[in-house]
Amino acid sequence: MSGQAQAVILGIETSCDETAAALVARDASGNGKILSNVVRSQLDEHAAFGGVVPELAARAHVAFLDHIIEAACRQAGIGLAEVDAIAATAGPGLIGGVLVGLTTAKAIAAALGKPLIAVNHLEAHALTARLTDGVAFPYLMLLVSGGHSQFVLVRGVGDYARWGTTIDDALGEAFDKTAKLLSLGHPGGPALEAAASQGNPRRFRFPRPLLREERLDFSFSGLKTAVRLEAEGLAPLTDKDVADIAASFQATVAEIVAVRARQALERFARELPGHRPLLVVAGGVAANRTIGAGLQRIADETGAELVVPPPALCTDNGAMVAWAGAERLALGAADDLSFAARARWPLDDPDMRILPDAA
Repeated sequence: MSGQAQAVILGIETSCDETAAALVARDASGNGKILSNVVRSQLDEHAAFGGVVPELAARAHVAFLDHIIEAACRQAGIGLAEVDAIAATAGPGLIGGVLVGLTTAKAIAAALGKPLIAVNHLEAHALTARLTDGVAFPYLMLLVSGGHSQFVLVRGVGDYARWGTTIDDALGEAFDKTAKLLSLGHPGGPALEAAASQGNPRRFRFPRPLLREERLDFSFSGLKTAVRLEAEGLAPLTDKDVADIAASFQATVAEIVAVRARQALERFARELPGHRPLLVVAGGVAANRTIGAGLQRIADETGAELVVPPPALCTDNGAMVAWAGAERLALGAADDLSFAARARWPLDDPDMRILPDAA
């Protein structure tokens, strides 16, 4: 990182089933450096249930967060008293988990007299590429995760326009439920991708909901239902059946995402003619190689740039929260200790905007 560090931010993430903390530095030129990034997955706690149990997730956050924060500080060689601000996910997410992280951040901020920054989890994903790749505004983000599937125009910190979203299941949720249907285990995304690598993606022709429509929205519930009906019709499933269904499902999803990405990039080119289209992909599903290959092909064909942060920074982590906090702090934004945790918090909510007198 060039120049002197302007600020070191502690970031805390507890919105779902990862307990995470990180220290990130941002210099006066806007360059960032990850000083530490500690993540504890709760896969073992939830594996027996085939999905995340909110109460168990919150309890695990309570049990481990203090140790994770301590480990992050130790890894960075920086004490809490030396941190310039405390950032924590304040939503959206499982409200019990969000409360654990936000309350901990408030306590640290109050005890040390440091600014508190309540971070929108989606904004943390949206800004990660500025930390990893130094991308400039504006750009288009495709967020594909367990809870969200949407196209967002990122015009600046706190300045977003949602161009498309899912009208039912998120893409990550569809992967998880399909994997569970095929008895592939949890988490479903990596398990389904592994099974698909052994299958024939052309054996089944599954529906592509909304694909003939011009809007940038997604729908995956009909696809999920078609997969279930096919599986029930073939029962009992052989290993080949499972692999072929997984491969056909994945290929269908990759086509849907690629078509939508082309439409979104074409819209970007029309509405922002002075800027080269740039697509940032965020969220856990960004690690899927088949989807990634389809997006790269579309980027190449449309003359756009595709940016995908490293997989460890696409899934939930503290570094992205710390960086979002650093970006907001650099513009003079901070939050009151009364800030309430939120289960839902869309990126285009008006209160995401940073007021002029805060900058």
